[in-house]
Amino acid sequence: MSAVERTDERSLGQLVATATAELSALVHDEIALAKAELREDAKRAGIGGGAIAGAGVFALFALPVLSFAAAYGIHNLGLGLAWSFLIVGAAYLVLAAVLGVFARSKFKKVKPPERSIASAKETAAVLQGVKPHPRSPADQTSSGQM
Repeated sequence: MSAVERTDERSLGQLVATATAELSALVHDEIALAKAELREDAKRAGIGGGAIAGAGVFALFALPVLSFAAAYGIHNLGLGLAWSFLIVGAAYLVLAAVLGVFARSKFKKVKPPERSIASAKETAAVLQGVKPHPRSPADQTSSGQM
């Protein structure tokens, strides 16, 4: 028996079951692809978010140090302890700027899941071409439809 003959012998229920199983597998594969793509972008976004948090912490550390440096500087009007506070505060600001630039570069690499979108569009295009099987008037009246 050839494969063509075997498909002719399958009942409508078997064909519907096969189509349902294949459609379910297709949707499952689409979801798995989307998860894989989003996982990569989520990791990049997490690293970028951590860098922004670090930049914020260093900027927060710089505020009291710069405030103390300004106060001591005005008070002493010389190169004493205040200059050391000012140098530390400036170093924190430089670290915050470097982390901010790093975070920005990580966020620029985050992009939409292009492969999943393309695959979903292909699937939608294929499914748009599918037409339902025409029913005879006898089938419609037996199911209560008119």
